[in-house]
Amino acid sequence: MKRQVYLSFDVEEFDMPLEYQFDLSVETQMHIGQLGLDAIQPILADTTSTLFTTANFANHYPAAIKALSAKHEIASHTYYHTAYQTEDLLRSRQALEAIIQQPVTGLRMPRMRPVSMADVSAAGYTYDSSINPTWLPGRYNNFHLPRTIYLEDGMKRIPASVSPGIRIPLFWLSFKNMPYWLYLQLCQQTLAKDGYLCLYFHPWEFTPIESYGLPGYTRRWCGPTLVNRLMRLIKDLSKDADFGTMQTLATSFQPAE
Repeated sequence: MKRQVYLSFDVEEFDMPLEYQFDLSVETQMHIGQLGLDAIQPILADTTSTLFTTANFANHYPAAIKALSAKHEIASHTYYHTAYQTEDLLRSRQALEAIIQQPVTGLRMPRMRPVSMADVSAAGYTYDSSINPTWLPGRYNNFHLPRTIYLEDGMKRIPASVSPGIRIPLFWLSFKNMPYWLYLQLCQQTLAKDGYLCLYFHPWEFTPIESYGLPGYTRRWCGPTLVNRLMRLIKDLSKDADFGTMQTLATSFQPAE
């Protein structure tokens, strides 16, 4: 079987500046998120992906989310990107399903927050992708968790990809800040070891975000230059792998007895 790349985007309101005490209206947060979706259309047109979408964003742009669901998997990013209550797990799934008229089976918590698998299961999901199995200062230390898809309390969990051995994260910040050749090499090593890659980004990264008070390491390679950079990565990875949805990986996963 050919190796697989599971590309995903966290489709959300652009609230990250609030973490750095930069005030941004809800309308502007939504608008920049929508501009991000427009910016990545060249990528979405040619590549299958999973779009972890907040219900809040989807309620603002239902036609766009419905149209994207014809080709891409729509999964839940809970209801709001910042505020969270346990009932948002079910509410977000139901809201997304009402928009796309298809089942929503996957969840990713905003900022990879911890979440109870019992709560995820009770809300009707079949897989969760809220794990970055590495150490990120100030966020989490998940070195003890598996690097690849595993079962926890009956729930299939799909971690974001990290490199074998020392577990260098291959998430959006690494893509922005590593030399391209090194990032590609780590992706290829991980693909060879695990048979698949799970990579994630945010549409708003692909818009000009230099003026919103974000640290330099979060806004490097933003805008059209980042679109071109990701399209280059997709082309390079396509030599060794196909692109698919995370729902496909979850469905095909058979845990060891």
